[in-house]
Amino acid sequence: MVDPSPETHDSEPRRAGHRLFWWTIAIGVVVVLADQLSKWWAVSALSGSGRVALLGDLLGLQLVYNPGAAFSTGTGVTWVFTIVTGVVAVLLVWLAWRVGSTVWAVGLGLVLGGAATHFGDRLLRPPAFGQGHVVDFIAYANFFIGNVADIAIVVGVVILFIAALRGIPLRAPDGAAAAREGEDADAAPEGTSAP
Repeated sequence: MVDPSPETHDSEPRRAGHRLFWWTIAIGVVVVLADQLSKWWAVSALSGSGRVALLGDLLGLQLVYNPGAAFSTGTGVTWVFTIVTGVVAVLLVWLAWRVGSTVWAVGLGLVLGGAATHFGDRLLRPPAFGQGHVVDFIAYANFFIGNVADIAIVVGVVILFIAALRGIPLRAPDGAAAAREGEDADAAPEGTSAP
């Protein structure tokens, strides 16, 4: 019987990693679609109205256009957030290509989708290219107004933080393939003796 080549052993984790990459991208795309559709709804349904209470003062709907970052900080330097968000999105795609863990794939996908949709808002929404204002409409008490992308980013970061705390690696350990190769090298064919 012919032993499988080392390339066969190496290609298995590589194929699994590429599959997880596409899952990460798919999760990101779902976040982008959910965020953009909810923003389209908010702009069409909430324009011209004040705050709509959902859970009294705790949760409501209120349309605002945010030129800054979280809590409307840095409103005068929107272009900086555009650049930073673009760099973060590229970095997340680079990490996603190397992901070997389902938990990391889910967390990265959520954060990637949130970053990508915010990057699109900064580039394409009024008032100008690269200085777009992000549509926020989910009001949390009198504390913060956010959107679906913000929820995805927060949940994704929490997942990644827990994965890191639990010691779950970003990439699957290569030890399994190395162990298989070691076993193949140690096993001598019938009728021969190891030196």
